[in-house]
Amino acid sequence: MFIQTEATPNPATLKFMPGKPVLGSGTRDYRNAEAAKGQSPLAERLFEIDGVEGVFLGPDFISVTKGETDWQLLKPAVLGAIMEHYVSGAPAVTGEGGSDTDTSGESFAPEDSEIVKTVKELLDTRVRPAVAQDGGDITFQGYRDGVVYLHMRGACAGCPSSTATLKHGIENLLRHFVPEVREVRQV
Repeated sequence: MFIQTEATPNPATLKFMPGKPVLGSGTRDYRNAEAAKGQSPLAERLFEIDGVEGVFLGPDFISVTKGETDWQLLKPAVLGAIMEHYVSGAPAVTGEGGSDTDTSGESFAPEDSEIVKTVKELLDTRVRPAVAQDGGDITFQGYRDGVVYLHMRGACAGCPSSTATLKHGIENLLRHFVPEVREVRQV
């Protein structure tokens, strides 16, 4: 099994591509070992490695966020854990916790449903694929008084360039196509 790795704009996060489906669809974000417990055998295995502070599972990739440990020391252990997981035949996720892309936490007024529909379509077709290339994800959380609230995950969470991406890239895109949007904020 050959696992490719890619750097992300976040120096604390590396993207690992096992060449096999990870989730198939949707995403899961685990910020600590407790969150992964009983939900993801793959994330649990990765959190056993000293220095791993976050695991983000995408359709075909795994983003791992480290603490103070150097990638030269951590990367071989992460590669080994991912390989062991796939050899074991265990699923990436087993828990009942739904995909991070569910819509249960969204907040917007019913009269804004058309604006929200357009914003979500733009996010799904133009923003999320680009963000996934960098080992992360971005999801719609709400819309109120011209402000779009978004949640950044994986490599994007805590990335030094995420504010620029949000303000200059995503905000400009949404304002261009949806004149009602005045601002974009991270949740």
